[in-house]
Amino acid sequence: MPQIASANPPPPRTQSRDARRLQIIEATIATLAEKGFSRMTLTAVAQRAGLSHGLVLFHFGTKDNLLAETLDYLSEEYRANWQAALQLADNRPETRIAALVRADFSPDLCTPERQAAWLAFWSEAQSLPLYQARCAANDAEYSRMLEGLCAQMNALHGYDLPPVRAARLVRIMIDGVWLDQMTLQAPYDLDEALNTVLTGLGALYPRHFGPNA
Repeated sequence: MPQIASANPPPPRTQSRDARRLQIIEATIATLAEKGFSRMTLTAVAQRAGLSHGLVLFHFGTKDNLLAETLDYLSEEYRANWQAALQLADNRPETRIAALVRADFSPDLCTPERQAAWLAFWSEAQSLPLYQARCAANDAEYSRMLEGLCAQMNALHGYDLPPVRAARLVRIMIDGVWLDQMTLQAPYDLDEALNTVLTGLGALYPRHFGPNA
């Protein structure tokens, strides 16, 4: 939901604090991409941000707090991205599914650093409880929305796919292509990533995606 500008803007000190915290979170994303979850340190983040170790501690207290807030930031960024894509799409389910897929491969979201940071949270067993605690609600919201669109594809266009399974396949295709891009020595570009998922959608909904749509 768009935020209404406050009649009384926050004082410069608050703006500076928010900007500094964002600077540290962005440095954490870059450090996770470079070093992984277990080798990320507050010192490395501070060096990446060009700040003192003490200033990072002042804003976040501990490494665990910094990781949790970085994951919150990534999760909300992802949620805002797909919600913005839906706001621009019309009400047809096929258009909205396509908008969701395209949003996942937008240049602002699907960067090597952000993909690697997500992989760091996904791949480390010690981060799983953190991921589940911070991202479960957003993941469930996305799944419900996608399942509803798949149900509409059945109702409006005569397909007969179980919506829960169809939505799961769409998510698996997107996650799988992200993982493919993150692990290949020479990853393909975003257009190829997007078209790979759209090809998979053509197998599910051949009259609305793929070469014969």
